[in-house]
Amino acid sequence: MVFHNCRLKAVSRDKVLFNLNATITQPIDDVTTRARVLKRANGYKPWIVDVTFDACRFMAKKSIPVASIVYGLFKEFTNINHTCPYVGPAIIKDFYLKPELLRLPLPTGDYMLSLQWFFKKRLVADTNASFKFVEDLLKRN
Repeated sequence: MVFHNCRLKAVSRDKVLFNLNATITQPIDDVTTRARVLKRANGYKPWIVDVTFDACRFMAKKSIPVASIVYGLFKEFTNINHTCPYVGPAIIKDFYLKPELLRLPLPTGDYMLSLQWFFKKRLVADTNASFKFVEDLLKRN
């Protein structure tokens, strides 16, 4: 895998866009992902979600609930939307966390979404996205 671009761009005080442009140089059909949600409390600590799954199988069936939530956050910003084998460009363009897509019931706090990507059981990429979530108890419509 060759990374061409990996950037964060601040567009306002509370919105940062993530851009990634990489190329998978050889066909990959053995992709495993470890997804974790960590909560900040004297450093980031494991919190509720820690799941490892076969990403190729998930893209074919979408049968893992936690992975579906995480994929739902990225789906409209990426070209990674097909089953294995993966080869060629892997792009995430102007990604930002939309709170309405985060379907987990979270209490107010600082969180980090950690995704580790393994190709043929070798760690290829380790991505961490931190965010602050504020619970809206009034839910104005």
